Amino acid sequence: MQDPATNDRTLVDGLARQLATRPQATAYRCGERRLTFADVERETNRLANALAATGVSRGSRIAVLTRHHIECLLVTLAACKLGAVCMPVNWRLTGAEVAYIVNHGEARFLMADADFLPTVQAADLPGITTLVSTRGGSGAVPGLADWYAGFDAQRTPVPVDAQDAALQLYSSGTTGLPKGVVLSHAGLLSTSRVVSRDWNFDARHVLGNPLPVFHVAGMTMLLLTLYTGGQTASYPDFDPKAYLAAFADHGITHTFVVPAMLLFMLQVPGARDMPKPALQLIAYGGSPISETVLQQAFDVFGCDFLQVYGLTEVSGPATFLMPADHRGGDAELLRAAGRPIGGARLRIVDPITREDLAEGAVGEVWIESDRNLLEYWRNPEATAAAYPEGRNANGGWFRSGDGGYLKGGYLYIHDRIKDMIVSGGENIYPAEVENVLMRHPAVADGAVIGVPDPTWGEAVKACVVLRPGMAADAAAIIGFMREHLAHFKCPKSVDIVDALPRNPSGKILKRVLREPYWQGQRRAVG
Repeated sequence: MQDPATNDRTLVDGLARQLATRPQATAYRCGERRLTFADVERETNRLANALAATGVSRGSRIAVLTRHHIECLLVTLAACKLGAVCMPVNWRLTGAEVAYIVNHGEARFLMADADFLPTVQAADLPGITTLVSTRGGSGAVPGLADWYAGFDAQRTPVPVDAQDAALQLYSSGTTGLPKGVVLSHAGLLSTSRVVSRDWNFDARHVLGNPLPVFHVAGMTMLLLTLYTGGQTASYPDFDPKAYLAAFADHGITHTFVVPAMLLFMLQVPGARDMPKPALQLIAYGGSPISETVLQQAFDVFGCDFLQVYGLTEVSGPATFLMPADHRGGDAELLRAAGRPIGGARLRIVDPITREDLAEGAVGEVWIESDRNLLEYWRNPEATAAAYPEGRNANGGWFRSGDGGYLKGGYLYIHDRIKDMIVSGGENIYPAEVENVLMRHPAVADGAVIGVPDPTWGEAVKACVVLRPGMAADAAAIIGFMREHLAHFKCPKSVDIVDALPRNPSGKILKRVLREPYWQGQRRAVG
């Protein structure tokens, strides 16, 4: 019997299916707040009618600057019902950076949390005609719920095509101005389809979501509820101890976290003994994970694990390293990013010559998938550069910017091409070095970067956070590294630091780490 979800063409279709069979089932919860599928339908209809009254229509962009999952989801669905597109904005950005994204997206409507209203009101946002506060009003700025409360709870969605835009997320801008990544209904539904199948997630399950909504995984996990009918338990402010408690309190069966979140939870005293009665699967991804952290997580959580490799530009996932791959305990396989999923295909390409490379050779990962981005918004040059061979019926070959190789059908990621260190003509990938660094018993967290070297061009430097109560100096760490890794890959110097700079998604900001060392240099890496 065919799964009725396979007939969905838009995100709104999933909501319609749930309304037809289980309208009073809980779709989303945050703390004690709960919304059923019927609640989601009613609130998004009112919100869509309110947005339409301001002139929002097919193709319009509307922006949100929020920590709150539920309000972001409501705005996203309301926009979809109008053929418009929601743009979640990174709330860690400065006012100038927020203004750039909102103006670049040509947004007319902006919802912002009360904490962010001073930043928004000080920014130059000439295109914004409607500003609302996410929860509760503030002076002349109405609260979202009050703003749309008087509008009709009925709305017929505007017909849209599966290849129409549904979501616009902005790249981090680590190598220039952020780019607007335009994702389609079809691509996002493909993500829900493959996650539902390969994670064994359906209407019986509860997904814990601690990821921010401006992160592609944070949004796709919210959309999974519409596709499957499973419940999303939202945790917009990640606290390691509180999230560990939530596994028991809210019956979480599945979750997706970044490796830094796993690390922080493992550091909670008594983490092993905190009950996790329903937990079946922890998916992780977004940045490299050390073997040490992964092995500790196996022991503490006692559930299945699945690694996700992907990008915003592919609507989230490109490969999965499945639970069966984790259970075998093969150390080499655990370093893999997995196999292509959901019909995706991979190539490893020389980033200079654009020639395909043999198995085992490191090059740039190219991805063909029906989840690939439609375009970079208002940036045809970047779109063309991302697809050097043009588009095809399977989505086209997208240049990921990641360095890796294929072996036995599995993808192994080394690092971002831009993070690669070139020392004395040798290519060194920081993730490989970091994997060894994290095995040192005194190291709690670490990152490897390239710094200027008058002889070799670049030298390898490690920035290290020590475990509480433990000591190690640079010489001891370097000596340990040389026992386990070719000397040319080992750090030439080590800085002991209190913490590593990370973005809200948990990724280490290598650019911030490198910056002090490259000031005044003619060439900076990445």
